[in-house]
Order: sequence, then C-alpha cells, then structure tokens
Amino acid sequence: MKATIYDVAKEAGVSIATVSKVINRTGKISEATRVKVLETMKGLNYYPSVVASALTGKRTETLGLLVPDISNPFFSEIARTIEDRAHDRGMSVIMCSTDDNAEKEKKYIELLQRKQVDGLIVASGFQDKKLLDDLKRNNIPLVMLSLDDPSLDVTTVSVDDYKGGFEAASHLLSLGHRNIAIIGEEVHSSRMRILGFRDAFEVYGEQFDERNLLRTTASLSNGSESVKKFLQQDNPPTAVFACNDLIAIGAIQGARELAVSVPDDLSIIGFDNTILATTTVPALTTVAQPMGDMGNKVVDILIEEIHRSVVTRERILFKPKLIVRGTTKEK
Repeated sequence: MKATIYDVAKEAGVSIATVSKVINRTGKISEATRVKVLETMKGLNYYPSVVASALTGKRTETLGLLVPDISNPFFSEIARTIEDRAHDRGMSVIMCSTDDNAEKEKKYIELLQRKQVDGLIVASGFQDKKLLDDLKRNNIPLVMLSLDDPSLDVTTVSVDDYKGGFEAASHLLSLGHRNIAIIGEEVHSSRMRILGFRDAFEVYGEQFDERNLLRTTASLSNGSESVKKFLQQDNPPTAVFACNDLIAIGAIQGARELAVSVPDDLSIIGFDNTILATTTVPALTTVAQPMGDMGNKVVDILIEEIHRSVVTRERILFKPKLIVRGTTKEK
C-alpha cells in the first residue's frame, strides 16, 4: 500500500503539521527534524504532490516536458529544439505525451515527481487545472509553452495566435476570397487564431459566416473529413484556414480525393510552418511560429528559475510570420 503523510508522521515521531511544513518549506523547523522527516519519506518511498527535487534541495539536472501529442509535427519539432537546448545547458529531458487526457496528465505528473525532475515545461492544455495549481502553490519551477492562457498565473512562452489568425485572414481576403471556412480545435491557441481571423473580416468590412466554422482535433484524417463536409455543401468555400499544419495537409488530401484542385479551386492556409508544409505539392502557405526561438527561450527561463529558486510571472509573445507558398492564389 502506498505510504501517506500520516505514515510519515508516525514513523518520524512528529505531527502531520510538521511533515507538511517540511514539504512546503514553511514555519520554523530544526535541521535535525527536517532531516529526519526527509529520511523517513525516502525510506517509505513517499512522494507528495510536488517535484521531489524541491524537497531535498538536490538537483537531478533533468527537465520534464509534457506535450499533448508527439505525433503532431509542431510538438515533435519543438521538443527536439528543447532537448538540444537543454543538452547544451547540461540538462536532460523526459518527455510525456498526454493526449489531452486527464488521467494521463495525472499519471505523468506523478511519474516526473518520482524521476525528481528539477522543473516542468507544459505544452499541453491540461484538463485538470488543479494539478497545475498544486505545482504553483508549492513554487515548483514551471513554464507553459504555446499556451497563452491569462487565467494561469505562470510564465508563458507562445506565439501571438491572435495576430497569426488576423494575418491568415488578411492574406485570403486580399486575394479576393470572401466565402472562407475555418477548421479549428477546442484549445486556447486555436480559439485565439479564430478570433483574430474573424476580426480581420470586420476590418475589411466583411461578415464572417459562422456556419463556415468547424472544430475538430488535429489529425490528417480529421482535416480531410472536415474539408469534405465543406466542399459537399451547396455553396462550398473558395478558401480554408486550418488552425495547424496537420489539419491543413489533411484538408489538401481531402480536396484531392474530391478532385478539387488546390489552389485553382480551393486555397488553403495552415498555421505552424512545420516540416510538413514543404513536403506537399504544392507547398503549403502557412503562418510560421518561430519554434527554435520559442524552444530555446522556454528552456532558458526554466533553468533560470531552477538556479535562482525564484518563480517568474512573464508573458512572452513571439511574432508570427506569414509564409506564402503554393496553396493560395487569387479567387
């Protein structure tokens, strides 16, 4: 049976409150008592809901990285950047793919605790915000990546999703497209991209048709099926904005299966500028995220927090860049 805080208190001969103070580094505790409690915790293999390295003051030179789906090229590419940067800074990385599943999130947080990582990079939306709240309350070094959510009181490193969506819409509108569909996701970054896209319509004096908005999850098959739904309507769109490259590539495949030419019959624009964007024929027009800069920055900030034992509260936004290739043209 898994040890509890009550077992630690009984074995160490102290109160539960004393164990809690040792865990949270609060109150006045003698060094002898602190060492005794920590040794008892180690002997009982007890891991509270904080990163273990924060309890002992010892560092393992290891970072934890949580991503929603490593099969998504955006996360695999940025994970490689993070691993390379961490290696250059003398750190290792343990990566976990959560699939945006609450049970997996909890499981991997516990795993990373047992591995005694020095800090966490969270690139997953996180279904259970309480897990993150627990980490914050215990001053665990933590930086959010690609998740610009103001409700989370932690440092975030992301691209300006709103501006990226605005630029995507401006590009298509400038080409004469008005009947434009959006294939998005139910995640914060996608919602901001959609908001920017809609606002561009207002600037151009146009009205976005809400019936042209479809939400799904990121995969080639979902991109394909989504674009087919639009193209089989009575008044199909002449352009599609996919909120990430994976969906955009799927949309190209779906259009091809219906004998719809890209870009002659349908313009498609993606978001991310992953390696996939250059492998399609024609190559994908997309909004680029500076993945290298973002990955380097998130590692540098986290290591600074670890070494200085401080928790920062910054909101770092990188600028997106429109990359025009072959999947968009004038209407």
